Amino acid sequence: MASKILVIGGVGGALTPVFRKLSALHTKNVFSFAIVVGDLFANPSSSTTAEDDDLEALLKGDIKVPLPTYFAINSYALPQPVVEKLESSKELTMNLYFLGKRTTVKTSEGVKIVALGGLLDTNIVGGLSKDKYLPFYTESDAKALFGANSADILITSQWPSSIRAGSKTNLISELEEPSSYQCIADLCATLKPRYHFSTSPNAFWEREPFFHMATESVGDSKPITRFISLASYNNPANQKWLYAFTLDPNAVPPMSIPPEATASPLRSTSQKRSRLPDQEQSYSRFTNSNPHHRPTKRPRPPPPPSECFFCLSNPNLATHLITSIGTDTYLTTARGPLSTPDTFPTLGFPTHILIIPLTHSPTLDLITDRTTRTSTFNEMQNYRKALQSMIKHKTKGDLGAVTWEVSRATGVHIHWQFLPVSSDLVRKGLVEAAFKVEAENYKYPLFKTAEIGDGSAEQNDYFRVWIWSAGAEGSGDTEGDDVGVGVEKSLVLPLSHKLRFDVQFGRRVLAKLLQLESRFDWRECLQEQAEEEADAEAFKKAFKEYDFSLAEDKVD
Repeated sequence: MASKILVIGGVGGALTPVFRKLSALHTKNVFSFAIVVGDLFANPSSSTTAEDDDLEALLKGDIKVPLPTYFAINSYALPQPVVEKLESSKELTMNLYFLGKRTTVKTSEGVKIVALGGLLDTNIVGGLSKDKYLPFYTESDAKALFGANSADILITSQWPSSIRAGSKTNLISELEEPSSYQCIADLCATLKPRYHFSTSPNAFWEREPFFHMATESVGDSKPITRFISLASYNNPANQKWLYAFTLDPNAVPPMSIPPEATASPLRSTSQKRSRLPDQEQSYSRFTNSNPHHRPTKRPRPPPPPSECFFCLSNPNLATHLITSIGTDTYLTTARGPLSTPDTFPTLGFPTHILIIPLTHSPTLDLITDRTTRTSTFNEMQNYRKALQSMIKHKTKGDLGAVTWEVSRATGVHIHWQFLPVSSDLVRKGLVEAAFKVEAENYKYPLFKTAEIGDGSAEQNDYFRVWIWSAGAEGSGDTEGDDVGVGVEKSLVLPLSHKLRFDVQFGRRVLAKLLQLESRFDWRECLQEQAEEEADAEAFKKAFKEYDFSLAEDKVD
């Protein structure tokens, strides 16, 4: 069903007149919801007494918000009273909701909104920006939203690079063109939103619609994006600051191109990730209370990317655990790690690491775009080998590693887990034996030795484990080993849809092997945030010279 939507540019603290106007428009048109894409509040450092009084009245409920309204961060920090209220409630006042700085939201009408607020700050180091109320973002924040896969509406404070290329529509003044950035262009090219809204305080500009080239996931259709930049309320040039339109989130992209449309002006430097059209049917809810696989029971729908534990677009993600972000994947230290800083004394930190794709997909082979699937698998392999290389050199070959994966079509978000083990255990065959014996204890099928790549040729779900040993430093096993290559075996356990499989199987085997049975349940191993941050920082310091994502950033 189509929804009537009203989009508002910058309000700048003029809360009383703007919400009065909104109420009058809503009475006549009955909008489903509204979005404020510019600054809702005045600059806290220069707000007037009248603007402060309006803010107080809004928070008390004296200024009424007539319909569900979402607001984003733009160029100003949020006022402290607003921050304090948002710390306890997502609803600032009745009908007024904070989108967040980096987030994905689906409205009750089914409209998917992706928002990236603030101004690009290249001086922020360490990946994602941590403060969700300050008006700054990083390129990693933009990249993190790639995992949303698609959007009906994209909101950014700044323009995408080259958006005016190929357009015949002029600004009222070239001086009014906002700064534009490649990371925003990459985000728009990846998500292919139906509408992309931004702001230009003293000018309104609507570009001709542009189409994206067809991909495997959308067939012959060409998704159309409409880019619209709104002025602020009460701007001196009396430029348009309101925009109303109708949107049906279930409408398929057109097969024909509108006559006024142009080709996309966006020159993306990233791989474009396509939406998984059938992913809602492919996921089951991930639950810690039941470790067994029951594909015939799906009492609740799967979590969307904004609620997924492994999606960077989840605003509640524990970003302090993230240690590296590549083009298609990222690394994070494990929450509730199996190992402790004392488990591997030569390393001094747990080194229980997760390798996670940015694309929200239950398995690698269900990433429908072949290019994205291949590049994701290759980068996961590169991260795995970089981790092995670090382990080999930091421990002089004393430690090997195990990497395991549970690939199930009814999963939520595919990931690999990496953990060091003694090279001696690997060379003696004890690690391989431990997995096979535990599988036999569970009456699981037999393991097979196989290299299956991204798993796209497999007929069933599977559990996979790579068992690797570098051998002694400088030995024949590791001659020329600069990328973690040594003695390695890949074992695959086929999983039928009828099998009740323990998703913690890999952790259970290694807990027994490392004599850490008391740490089998990750919930019993949770740390204080300060401990998690210390372990993540220690790992990042050790991994820095092996982290190819940092090298790529320097080249760019």
